[in-house]
Amino acid sequence: MAFPSLNRNFVGKNEQTTIMAERRKQTTKIVEVPSVDQYGHKQPQSLDMEVAVIGALMVEQEAWGQVAEMLKPESFYDKRHQIIYQAIQTLNVEQKPVDIMTVCDQLERTGLLEDAGGNTYLMQINAQVASSAHILYHAKVIAQKSLARQLITFASYIQTQAFDSTIDVADLMQTAESQLFSISQKNLKKDYTQINPVIDNVYKLLKQAAAREGGLSGLSSGFEELDKMTSGWQNSDLIIIAARPAMGKTAFVLSMLKKMAVDNGVPVAMFSLEMSNEQLVQRLMVNVSEISGEKLRSAQLQPYEWGQLDARVRQLWDAPIYVDDTPQLTVFELQTKARRLVREHGVKIIMIDYLQLMHASGLNINSRQEEVSTISRSLKGLAKELNIPIVALSQLNRGVENREGEEGKRPQLSDLRESGAIEQDADIVCFIHRPEYYHIYTDQSGQSWRGLAQFIIAKHRNGQIGDIKLQFKSEFARFEDLVTHVPLPGEKVSDMGGRFVADKLRPEELIQSQNQLPPEDDPFAGLSSDKAVF
Repeated sequence: MAFPSLNRNFVGKNEQTTIMAERRKQTTKIVEVPSVDQYGHKQPQSLDMEVAVIGALMVEQEAWGQVAEMLKPESFYDKRHQIIYQAIQTLNVEQKPVDIMTVCDQLERTGLLEDAGGNTYLMQINAQVASSAHILYHAKVIAQKSLARQLITFASYIQTQAFDSTIDVADLMQTAESQLFSISQKNLKKDYTQINPVIDNVYKLLKQAAAREGGLSGLSSGFEELDKMTSGWQNSDLIIIAARPAMGKTAFVLSMLKKMAVDNGVPVAMFSLEMSNEQLVQRLMVNVSEISGEKLRSAQLQPYEWGQLDARVRQLWDAPIYVDDTPQLTVFELQTKARRLVREHGVKIIMIDYLQLMHASGLNINSRQEEVSTISRSLKGLAKELNIPIVALSQLNRGVENREGEEGKRPQLSDLRESGAIEQDADIVCFIHRPEYYHIYTDQSGQSWRGLAQFIIAKHRNGQIGDIKLQFKSEFARFEDLVTHVPLPGEKVSDMGGRFVADKLRPEELIQSQNQLPPEDDPFAGLSSDKAVF
């Protein structure tokens, strides 16, 4: 490369003067950088700090490690600096020495030396910087200016599109949300952590688990055997609960929601893409009141059943349960709402019914499989960001229906519908299986499957896998722990010895319902009367 001023041989003073004069005669292509935009606003920039960072990187190669994750070529405002930084980045990636000579050589080989300002401009930068002191501070300022420019560009684009009457506003909102999310993800960086504070956090979790009944380190699901296997739902985990239609996915989640929010006071959010809020709450009322869904929908109840409904549904009033039935929910809408729920209401767990009904609008996605992969990956990222467990229901494909026998009908990880990424992203994958649905009434040992379900933990990133038997009461859309005991005289029992909860109101509940005078604004007022009219 013809670069005489950087030749390592001695150059005399007169010769050097001549060389410099010749270089001044050379025509270099300088990229003009506009200082203001079309609206007269000065773009956020710090050209002096850009020069300081580039100069430092050519002076001390070790400085690269301090800024590599923070800055990208597009972080620089001056186009010349973008080109020079790209060359420095390439040299570092290829593990080659970085100084003014190697940078010039890299730019010349790529044909970008003149676009970067030429030899003269590079020498000017090199002459201005003597060390890499304060490079981290300078890099942070450049990154902040770059983010500000991105937001300005984003806002200008959305404003222009909003003035276009041919563009659907709903589509524009999706585009705006996805682009803003993309900007935030690109600029979201988490630094490494020395292990000591992490050990302290783990000890705190262990002490909390030791203080809890049963030694749970996470949120109790309300199902005893399930909690023993998982130690509770863990923060930042993505839990997938999958099953074929009619297996009871929603019933299980509602049973868990009731146990967590009503019995234990844990704030829970439920996103229902399949049912409206009213349908969801009605299913929950069936679960709690133990009055069949058919009778509740028709409201043809006996007087004692009105009292039973009144007394038990009161448990739901003021419970920390938040429901959302937004149809065609996108992953970006979910992220926005989830952050607000955690921030404003202290929600500890989010449930989604169900994953395949979600969309990832606004992104360049070529197939439904790729879309589901994006959704599952985003859900895992959201669980980590909010540090709460997220439970997402999922459908299984028809492979289960095509297999024969008791083992053939048992769900497998390969049955997850539309994407193998669900299995990869999830920390726990569970299946709900009811052999009775397939007219399999006894297992291989001769024990009955009637009224029972298998809860199968097929993948557990941080624990054991296995099966749990649960009691399923379809008329009440309710799952319960399977409790074996010696039945009392006259008590109705299941084939497996599990106790069924009485359908009618218990005496203490009946007394409470009769003696309690509801306030005027009580939504349950009058339900316990046989004169209730609908």
